[in-house]
Amino acid sequence: MENSAKENTQLFFTKSERPMNRTPFKSQPSISEGKQPCCGELKVFLCALSFVYFAKALSEGYLKSTITQIERRFEIPTSLVGVIDGSFEIGNLLVITFVSYFGAKLHRPKIIGTGCLIMGVGTLLIAIPHFFMGHYRYEKFSPSNSTTAISPCLQEHNKKIAFSVLEKSQSKVNTGCESETQTSMWVYVFLGNLLRGIGETPIQPLGITYIDDHASEDNAAFYIGCVQTVAIIGPIFGFLLGSMCAKLYVDIGFVNLDNLAITPKDTQWVGAWWLGYLIAGTLSLIAAVPFWFLPKSLLTQRDTNLMRLESRKDSISSSEKSKFIVENSKEYHIHYQERVTMLEMARDFLPSLKRLFGNPVYFLYLCASTVQFNSLFGMVTYKPKYIEQQYGQSSSKTNFVIGLINIPAVAFGMFSGGLVMKKFRITLFGASKLYLGSLFFGYLLLLSLFAIGCDNSDVAGLSISYQGTRQVSYYEQALLSDCNSGCTCSQTEWDPICGENGITYVSACLAGCQSSTGSGKNTIFYNCTCIGITESKSGNSSGIVGRCQKGNDCSKMFLYFLVISVITSYTLSVGGIPGYILLLRSISPHFKSFALGIYTLAIRVFAGIPAPIYFGVLIDTTCLKWGVKKCGYQGACRLYDSYTFRYIYLGLTMLLGTMSTFLSIAMLFVLKRRSVSENGNLENSKDEAMESTSSKKEHLTHNDHIFETFYWPGKETEL
Repeated sequence: MENSAKENTQLFFTKSERPMNRTPFKSQPSISEGKQPCCGELKVFLCALSFVYFAKALSEGYLKSTITQIERRFEIPTSLVGVIDGSFEIGNLLVITFVSYFGAKLHRPKIIGTGCLIMGVGTLLIAIPHFFMGHYRYEKFSPSNSTTAISPCLQEHNKKIAFSVLEKSQSKVNTGCESETQTSMWVYVFLGNLLRGIGETPIQPLGITYIDDHASEDNAAFYIGCVQTVAIIGPIFGFLLGSMCAKLYVDIGFVNLDNLAITPKDTQWVGAWWLGYLIAGTLSLIAAVPFWFLPKSLLTQRDTNLMRLESRKDSISSSEKSKFIVENSKEYHIHYQERVTMLEMARDFLPSLKRLFGNPVYFLYLCASTVQFNSLFGMVTYKPKYIEQQYGQSSSKTNFVIGLINIPAVAFGMFSGGLVMKKFRITLFGASKLYLGSLFFGYLLLLSLFAIGCDNSDVAGLSISYQGTRQVSYYEQALLSDCNSGCTCSQTEWDPICGENGITYVSACLAGCQSSTGSGKNTIFYNCTCIGITESKSGNSSGIVGRCQKGNDCSKMFLYFLVISVITSYTLSVGGIPGYILLLRSISPHFKSFALGIYTLAIRVFAGIPAPIYFGVLIDTTCLKWGVKKCGYQGACRLYDSYTFRYIYLGLTMLLGTMSTFLSIAMLFVLKRRSVSENGNLENSKDEAMESTSSKKEHLTHNDHIFETFYWPGKETEL
């Protein structure tokens, strides 16, 4: 009894201590008037964060829409494009751990604003190479303006004239080769995307946890769902912007478009890819402004209720009493923040990481999400390329379809998931089941896309023989045949023409064409020996510039693909918000920011960086015809094997999705076992609580008697 009295005495004197250098509390919003101090600022933060998500999602969507444009403009393989795409995640990797762990203790809005500035500068840097590379040059047939015309097929009597023309242009080729080897302008795209990744780092972990910390538990899921929905709307405008820019020629305003020999459907066409990055970068810079005017923290709903309770006590006690209470809580919070030094936070890093990975639910969700995002990153990155090569669509139409049809389905699915979580008040176990169900049915629908594809384009010497027999060849030697043996043709060039027989030929020379009329895209070739050896509908052996288009059956398959793709996207995205809530609710509250940062780090390192690269490497193995640079180096791929492309692209996506589903099932079992054990412990604790009620009441009565026996100056105001 005596010891307990001494402890209580020390406790009260400790509480009564106050720092001498305090600043008086001057003003406080009147809670009695019904106003909530955090409501307006939280909404401002929510709107600002939504706009940032929109800006960064627009940039990301636009980057995906320009993958093929960048590949053609810089003459690089798909695997290198995957490295450029993965540089965004590399930027995240450099700073994500420090931002997510230390950023939660610092001024989160200002850190997000700084990230927006860096992201905007990086986006603008991506467009810089366009202004230093000169005009885009593509392979094309150029008839001679001299009196002695050179036919596409350089026959024996024209060889001397042809070689003299080649010798005169050799110096120009060497000059172009030197400038080509001296500049690798794609590095600027890599660095710009790297800066984008660094700037984007604090937005997700700090922004989401800021909302979750200051919103009520019921509204947190809905608010996060709104932010994620806006983030999904961003790629809609990104792909639509990419569709508009893909229609415009890359050097628009600097060349005469009437003289172009290619159209937007040609595999050598490059749109104004740089224009969208200027727009997206400007939006990111504007998005940084509001965060510099937001406070470090807001009053939570719980704090508001407590202050409202204290304001009711003001009608009985003096106004000075409430001031001491508010001031004391503020000063305690300030001194607590001062005690938490950076050194102490650094020492606590490894123990925190160990506790995080020791949580089986968090660890299994982390593994399942990482594998799933490998599937999604690879599928989304090369979806425009897949549609172009599989269904013969132009880049402009592909981006338009993805932005207008596919992305809204994802946005609606994310919003639906958040709405279901809020309306039905789904528990942690229910969120896990909803997440698993979306995975299972989504990838089950994706399985049907294996049957929805088109045949290879008929290209003589690559996917079909010159005699009309279907056969796939990966060797350039197959481009030569008896019908063009009398010609002096290059096997490396790609300047396709469409013959009257419906077969595409790599060049007019390899088609054995003897003469031509017209210029540019209106050029017509006649007396083509290779076209004449197959049956022709019109009986002519002529051809026109450009590849032959795929038939009507392929257009129908494209419509079926769009329907299945939209349903699949919606189904997979329904589990997005339940997954976020599962992540946030499966760990201790003070680990939320750190856990979300580690989660983002794992997604970047093990999915965002490697997935586009190994997807791109495997896609490169399906290339039938590579472009060749002036110096003889390998350029971008001109033609893919549609069958192999489809099986690799969809097969790898399905394999990763199946692995993710099995990991989610394991997580569901762990949650079920935990819920059963918690229910048992809850029943036991109820029985123990009933037994100890009387003893607790006696103890509280005794403590109340002790409380009344002691007095110190300021006791009334402190209580």
